Amino acid sequence: MKKTKIYVILNLLIFCSCVNSSVIITDLRCEYQNSPINIDEQNPRFTWTYQTLKTRYEQTAYKLDIALSLRDLEEGHFFWTSGKTKGNINRAEYTGDVGLESHTRYYWRVSSWDQDDQVYVSGIQCFETAMMHTSDWCAKWITDKEGKSFGPAPMFRKTFLVEKEVASAKLYISAASYYLLYLNGEKATDVKLDPGYTHYNKRNLYSTFDVSRLLQKGENVIATVLGNGFYNADAPVATWDFEKAPWRDRARMIMEIHVEYTDGTVAVIPTDDTWKTSTGSHLYNNIYSGETYDARKEISGWKLPHFDDSQWRLAATADSPSPLLVSQTMQPMRVTREIPAVSMKAFGDTVFVFDFGINLSGVCNVKLRGQEGTKVTLTHGELIKDNGRIEMRNLDIYYKPMEGIEFQTDTYYLKGEGEELFTPEFTYHGFRYVEVSSDRPVQLNRNDLTAYFIHTDLEKTGHFSCSNALLNKIWVATNQSYLSNLHSIPTDCPQREKNGWTADGHIAIDLALLNYDGILFYEKWMDDFIDNQRPEGNISGIVPTSGWGYEDWIGPVWDAALFIIPDAIERYYGDTRVIHKMYNTCERYLHYLENREDENGTVTYGIGDWVYYKTQTPTDYTTTCFYYWDNMLMARFAEITGHNSEPYKKKAGELKEFINKKYFNAETWTYANGSQTSQAVALALSIVPEEYEAKVAEKLNRIVVDNNYFLDFGVLGSKYVPRMLSKYGYAETAYRMATQEEAPSWGNWIRLGFTTLAETWVLSPEFRDASTNHVFLGDISAWMINTLAGISYDVEHRGFEKIIIKPDYIEDLSWVKGEYKSVKGMIKSEWKREGKKITLEVSIPANTSATIFTDKEIEVGGGSYKFEFDK
Repeated sequence: MKKTKIYVILNLLIFCSCVNSSVIITDLRCEYQNSPINIDEQNPRFTWTYQTLKTRYEQTAYKLDIALSLRDLEEGHFFWTSGKTKGNINRAEYTGDVGLESHTRYYWRVSSWDQDDQVYVSGIQCFETAMMHTSDWCAKWITDKEGKSFGPAPMFRKTFLVEKEVASAKLYISAASYYLLYLNGEKATDVKLDPGYTHYNKRNLYSTFDVSRLLQKGENVIATVLGNGFYNADAPVATWDFEKAPWRDRARMIMEIHVEYTDGTVAVIPTDDTWKTSTGSHLYNNIYSGETYDARKEISGWKLPHFDDSQWRLAATADSPSPLLVSQTMQPMRVTREIPAVSMKAFGDTVFVFDFGINLSGVCNVKLRGQEGTKVTLTHGELIKDNGRIEMRNLDIYYKPMEGIEFQTDTYYLKGEGEELFTPEFTYHGFRYVEVSSDRPVQLNRNDLTAYFIHTDLEKTGHFSCSNALLNKIWVATNQSYLSNLHSIPTDCPQREKNGWTADGHIAIDLALLNYDGILFYEKWMDDFIDNQRPEGNISGIVPTSGWGYEDWIGPVWDAALFIIPDAIERYYGDTRVIHKMYNTCERYLHYLENREDENGTVTYGIGDWVYYKTQTPTDYTTTCFYYWDNMLMARFAEITGHNSEPYKKKAGELKEFINKKYFNAETWTYANGSQTSQAVALALSIVPEEYEAKVAEKLNRIVVDNNYFLDFGVLGSKYVPRMLSKYGYAETAYRMATQEEAPSWGNWIRLGFTTLAETWVLSPEFRDASTNHVFLGDISAWMINTLAGISYDVEHRGFEKIIIKPDYIEDLSWVKGEYKSVKGMIKSEWKREGKKITLEVSIPANTSATIFTDKEIEVGGGSYKFEFDK
C-alpha cells in the first residue's frame, strides 16, 4: 500500500510589531489600498489577512470600528462600528446611516475572534476622503483660448501665499486629457499619462496627492502643462474615429489645493480665470504619432515663484467635459523600469538604431549634444529589416500620416547648450528598437538612450517557474505583454491601436488576476462599459470608444466581457460590488440580444475564434455558445443581487438544448466542425451533457494528438483547449502542445527571439495585423499556475475561502514552483520529482481551508505542509 507522508511545517514568523500575539491581523486595506487619501465611495470596503504561528486559525467573527481620531478609537467613541459579526469572511463594508464627509481622515481597526473565542485586535489604519460629491468642487475647469487643432500645449501657472505653518496639503486634479504638474519648480508626482482614459463626455477621473512637503513659507507657485491624449486626437492622424469623438476639444484642467494649517484653518487654491496661461516648447502631441518638442522655445524659470508672468494671458473658464468627476482609485501609470540599450548600430553620423533587448510600452530618455536647431527624431518599432534599419510596416498599416508627423515618432529641436535631455510626456509607444535620426551630424553612444517602461502600476501577486526553460520564457513574455497593455484600460497592443478590445480583456482575465492585484483596475474598466452602452442596449467592441465599433461584425463573443469580467472579480476576490453595479447594464444588453434573435431563439452574428491558425470554428456556433453563457452568468448575478434568476436559467436551458440538437454529433462526440476550439468551448461552458463529457474530452485529446500535438485554434481555443485537456485527464497532451517550438506555438515565438507574445501564430509576410505585443493568446501562462503548480479556488467557495491545490505532475518536469497572493493571503505550491517520489510543499493562508491532491485527497486548514508520495 502506498503511503503519503505529511509534515506540518511551523514557520518562524518575525513581525515588526510589539503585539505579543500568536495571531497578527495584517495587510489592512480600505478600498483595496493601503492608507488611501482618495476615497469618494460612501460605502468603502475593508479587507485584512492573518499571519499566525498557530497550526489552525479560523475567524469565527469580526468587528470593524471606525472613528474620527486615534483617541476616539482607543476610547471606544466610534463614528461607526459593525458590531460583532459572525463568519470567516475577512471583508467588511461601511454601511452607516451617516454619510462620510469630504476631506476627512477616518481611523479604523479590526477585532477578530477565533474558534476558541479568543479575541485579537489589529493595529490602526486610516483612510482619507477626497471630494465625496462632484458639487464639492469650488474650482472651475480652465483652458486657454485656442482651438482644438492648435498644436502647442497650454501651460498654466498660479502664485499663492502660505502664511502659516502647514499641517497638511492635498491637491486634487483632473485634466482632459493629461497633465504635467509642478510645485515650486519640482515635479509634484511621479505618475504618467494621468488621469486614466474614459468616455470623456460621460465621466472624468481626478487624482489626489499629498503635496505638504513641496510647500514653503511665503510665495508658492503651481504650474502645469496639458496634453491631448484621447481627448483631442488630431485629424486625420487618429484612427478608430477619435478625431470625430463627441468629446473632442482643446485640453483643459480642474484643480484644487487644500492647505490645512496647524491652527485648524484651511485655505483653498482653485483653478479659475485668475490663472495665467501661455505656450512654450511642447509644440505638438498625439497619442498615436508622438510628441514634438522645441528646446529653443523653453521659458526659463516659468515654474518658479518669482517668474514675471505679466505678459501671459488670463486663463479661460470652460465647461466640464462630463457630469461626473470621480476619484481615480485604481493605480496610476508610472515608469516601472529604466531599461538600457543592449546595442547600438550607427549608420554614419545621422542615423543610429538602438536595441533594448525587450519589447515594451513607454518612451525614451535621450541625451543629446549638437548645434542649435538640429532636428532629432526617435522612431519606435518592434522589428528591424535585414539591413539593420527599423521596420514599421507591421505597425503603421492603419496610420494616416500628416506632413511632418510620423507614426510612433518623437521629435526634438536642440537649443545647442551642452548636454540636453528629452523625455516625451504626453504619448507612449510600443517598441524594442528605436531609430534616432538627425538633420545634422550628432554623436551618440549606447548609453545615450534609455527606455522607460510605462504602464498602470499594479501590484505583482503571482509567480511561476519550473524545470522547463521554454515555459519560463513564455511565462515571462506573457507578463511583459500584459504589462505593456495596461494603460488605464487593458489594451490589445501598445502601438498600432491602443484600444480596449473587449474579448482581449475577458480572454486574459485569469492570467491578469492570477498575476496582478487588478480589482480596482477592472472595476474602473467596467465603469467604462456602463458609459459605453447605447440606449438600445448594445456595446462596442472597444471600450472606451469615440463611437466606432458598434457594428455587427464584432458581436456577442466579444461583448461577453460584460459578464465574464465581473464574474472573474467575484471568483478571485469574493467581492460582488461590481456585479451589483453592472446588473442593469447586463440586463439591458440581454434585452438587446433578445430583440436580435432569429427563428431559433439565438443570435449568430459577430466574430468568434479570432486569429485561428488553419481551422476556423463556425462563428454561429461560438456566438450561440456565448449567448448561452451570458444567460448562465446572468442567472448567478440575479441570485447575488436578489433578482429573479428563473428567466435566465430558462433561456440558458433552451439555448443549451438547441446547441446540442444542432451542433452535437453524439456518434462522433464532436461539436460543430470538430475543431479543437469547438470541443473545448462546449466543455468549458458546461454545454456538454454529463454522460458525454468524457467522450467529448477524449475526442478533443484525439484531435490534438492526431495533429502531432500542435495547436490549431485562435483566441478562444488558446483559453479553453489547454484547460479542458487538463481538466479531463490529458494534461500530458496539453503540456506537449504548450512546449512545441515549431509554428504554430508559443514556443516558436520564443525561438524567433520575441520577448512578448505576437498577434498571430505566424506573422504575415505582407505585415497584416502583425503586432508582436498582444496578450490575448497568453492564457497558457494562467494554465501553468492552475495546472502545473495546481493553484486554484473552489468554485463553491469564491474569493479563495477554500483553495484547491491539484498539480498535474508532468513526467517531463522535475520541479515546479507557483505562488499567488490572494485576497486571503499567500498561497504556495512547490513540487519536485526524485525518481518515483514526489515531494509537494504547500502554504495555505490562515482562516482558509484547502483540498490538496497528492496520490489522494487531503483536507487541511491554514499552515505550511510537506507531502511525500510515489507517483
